[in-house]
This record gives sequence, C-alpha cells and structure tokens, in this order.
Amino acid sequence: EVQLVESGGGWVQPGGSLRLSCAASGFIFGSYDMSWVRQAPGKGPEWVSSIINADGGSTYYLDSVKGRFAISRDNAKNTLFLQMNSLKPEDTAVYYCAKEAGVSGTANDNNALGAWGQGTLVTVSS
Repeated sequence: EVQLVESGGGWVQPGGSLRLSCAASGFIFGSYDMSWVRQAPGKGPEWVSSIINADGGSTYYLDSVKGRFAISRDNAKNTLFLQMNSLKPEDTAVYYCAKEAGVSGTANDNNALGAWGQGTLVTVSS
C-alpha cells in the first residue's frame, strides 16, 4: 500500500531554515506528481507546493512561500523534499506530503490528491 513518511520538522526561530523529507513507498514514485500541504492550528488544509513527476520537473508554489521554499525530488531514492528558508511564524503548521491520485500525464491526472502522510510539525517562534 501507499506509504508516505514525513520527517524533518521541529522548532525554529523566525528567519531560520528547515528541510523536510518524505519517504515514499508502495507505488511507482516517479510516475506521480507530488505536493506539500500544510495545516496551521485552527485552520483548514492549505496547499503549499507541487512538483511534476520528473526529477527537476516544473514546480509550483503558494504565493506566500515563493522565494523562500523550494520543492524537489529524488526519484532514485523515492524521496520528496521541501527546503524552507526565511521561516515566519505564520509558517507554523503540520506539513504533509501527498501524492496525486492519477498517473502523471495520463487522462487520470487531474491534480487530485490521493494520499497523505502522517505529517510533521513545524513550529516557528521566538
């Protein structure tokens, strides 16, 4: 079955950096576009970033994180990353990686998210 395991979260001061990782298994990782989604305390899920299926593929970002966050992937290692720099208190949230439901480039590729991981908490304060 699909398994997505996030890691790398923690506490950091404003202006600091964190690098999140997502270890994927149970599916052909390189065939799927991937995303990061976050959920801040008391708020609903918010899409953060996406990357198409290929290594070095096109990337997309929430406006508020452009220039600060960078999504990447290593298909040989079945791993998704999110480098977060210049962190702000408003970035505090549980961060989830997610795979899209459909295989990239096929008729079933409609950007719907098919599975999320358990999440990793990022706290930006002080």
